[in-house]
Amino acid sequence: MEASSSSCPNQLPPLLSSAEAEQRNWLDLPRDVVSAIFVKVGTIEVLRNARRVCSLWRNVSKDPLIWRTIDMHQLGDLTDSDDILDAMCRRAIDHSSGQLTDITIEEFATDSLLKYIADSTSQLRRLRLIRCYSLTDEGLCVIAEKLPQLEELDISISNLSKVPLETIGRSCPHLRTLKFNIEGYKRPHIECNEDAFAIAETMPALCHLQLFGNKLTNDGLLAILDGCPNLKSLDLRQCFNVSLIGNLGRRCAEQIKDLRHPYDPTDDYPFEAEDNYGSFDEDYPSGISDIDILSDYAYDFYEFSGGSLTDSSDIEHYDD
Repeated sequence: MEASSSSCPNQLPPLLSSAEAEQRNWLDLPRDVVSAIFVKVGTIEVLRNARRVCSLWRNVSKDPLIWRTIDMHQLGDLTDSDDILDAMCRRAIDHSSGQLTDITIEEFATDSLLKYIADSTSQLRRLRLIRCYSLTDEGLCVIAEKLPQLEELDISISNLSKVPLETIGRSCPHLRTLKFNIEGYKRPHIECNEDAFAIAETMPALCHLQLFGNKLTNDGLLAILDGCPNLKSLDLRQCFNVSLIGNLGRRCAEQIKDLRHPYDPTDDYPFEAEDNYGSFDEDYPSGISDIDILSDYAYDFYEFSGGSLTDSSDIEHYDD
């Protein structure tokens, strides 16, 4: 006699819908797995969305371990104001509970935010500031002494001068990697070794240096080679005042394991780069000099750089 399906002892319970199963699977993930996911999805996504999924995820989002690294760059189409991004960043810093070791900020960093970072952790080892034009020399100098463990500093595309480089070099003895990049261009022709001399005089333990677009000359490069004997990699792309020929070229080849020349390709450089170099020896049309076409901005920057510290009032922490 055929048994009815209703009396079958091995009959399975009704299946969950695919949506219910997916939600259940996500919510049942172990805490350490959720923490690993949060690290991968990034600061903005955790603060804005992931922490609101459930009470467990919200609690995990407060774990200081997932905030040891804060990455707020490549914001893409994000339309939040700088004040909102600032507040979100401070919220993430608070969650780190003094364990922050690595932070990247693009465009919205201010002197006030840098001070907040330095006052919140003594363990910072990596600091990246990308296109942060609001930063001042004074602001960076103020926080330098509070970053004794700093090993890597990336300041790419800014208005900063040699002054904070000198202060950082004296205050951060563990600094091993420095990226101090600007937009590279050949004209107007400007020579300036101040950055190079500051690095050579205050950063003897440096191992990796990128000076994309810098205006140093052979004299500045020689000072770096003398002052930084442990240098292993040196990126001089679009440093158009440097000529690596003769004795200087041979010394670079002998001393530096990974050397990028001024006219090397820039495909792997993450920012805009000049792609029409022209001839190094080409002259301007008759009767026109560098000074004639030097813009007011460039003149002010190279002759009177420095600026003044502007107070930035704190705003409330980003919250729900």
